[in-house]
Amino acid sequence: MARVKIIGEQPLHGAVNISGAKNSALPIMAAMVLLNGESVLKNVPTLTDITTMIRMLRSINILAEQSGGVIRVDNKKQIKHLIPYELVTKMRASFFIAGPILAKAGMVRIPMPGGCAIGSRPVDIHIKGFQALGADVRLEHGFIEIRCKKLKGGHVNFTFPSVGATENIMMASTLAEGVTTITNAAREPEIVDLAALLNKAGAKIRGAGASTITVEGVSGLSGAEHSIIPDRIEAGTMLLAGLITHGKITVNKINPQDISALLSALADTGARLNIKNNSIEALSPGSWNSASLITQPHPGFPTDMQAQMMTYLALASGTSTIRETIFENRFMHTGELQRMGADIRTEERVAIIKGVKKLSGAEVRATDLRAGAALWLAGLAAKGETIIYDIEHIERGYERLTDKLSSLGANIKRLT
Repeated sequence: MARVKIIGEQPLHGAVNISGAKNSALPIMAAMVLLNGESVLKNVPTLTDITTMIRMLRSINILAEQSGGVIRVDNKKQIKHLIPYELVTKMRASFFIAGPILAKAGMVRIPMPGGCAIGSRPVDIHIKGFQALGADVRLEHGFIEIRCKKLKGGHVNFTFPSVGATENIMMASTLAEGVTTITNAAREPEIVDLAALLNKAGAKIRGAGASTITVEGVSGLSGAEHSIIPDRIEAGTMLLAGLITHGKITVNKINPQDISALLSALADTGARLNIKNNSIEALSPGSWNSASLITQPHPGFPTDMQAQMMTYLALASGTSTIRETIFENRFMHTGELQRMGADIRTEERVAIIKGVKKLSGAEVRATDLRAGAALWLAGLAAKGETIIYDIEHIERGYERLTDKLSSLGANIKRLT
């Protein structure tokens, strides 16, 4: 069982380069199904989820190889329409591949997806979107089978601005006949990045990053070269690592606008921020103020930073509240933070955090990706030794996190 040992209360100082965004790389890799010929993706993080998606592409007859931060893809063979159960159930992002296969092959049979246990996260929104484009959908024995000889452009209105559904329908509609309009679309930077890749390949997508996206279908897409955007969640986590340890951190290779809601929240707590074109410097104020936050779709405060922010607020002066509106089961880290001395109670989707003077090292367990990141932050700030178990959750989403934190002065060691 992989675990990490952290000796806390070591102020972090220095600069760190932010890796490519996993949440952008995965749908872009799924989009490789649509692109005929050879493609090159750059700034791709080396993560277990990326490896799983490479295996998935190979399983449907697409050649894909990763070397460092570069993935080379060769899509010249006939696409298979059946996705292996053992790959889909490992990672929820595997469902991104449904739309591209449907558009390219006219049929896809895919198991219900897996992933972090942070809520139900149903795929109903995706399915209704496919149906709006003329597809026939059948659910049986844990599989979803979607068929359509040729997708037809139409109006897709989401009841919730789902990131995954927006990406899936946007990809599928690139090869549909006619024009597709997606309303109440998600606005995340990762959607803008996916649209940029598709447009390079010959797609006609307008409005990505706004609540209405228009896609004019084309007959085919060609190979392309694209560099993945920086990981805004890694950037936010690193900034908090510097602040919570009373240090001074600069994150490089990041678009500050992508994390504007987080930066605003940090400034409200008293953090001193120096924001430039592609870097952010954060200096701890020594003590920081409480805050009241509500997770919301972009450009609101991101749910993927909720757990990490809770750790930071556990050491704030006063009482903070966090309302989680995206996922119904995303407070599983609170019990582990309580083991370390945090004063947190939850009432349905609201967490009330009373700031304490210090946290203490303890043995804790990561229950999902972002909860694991919250525990790493707690371990960095806590007095004494912290052992975090099940760190494979964390390694799904943060590239070389142990090495990066060590380079900033953290006393941290990965154990097996």
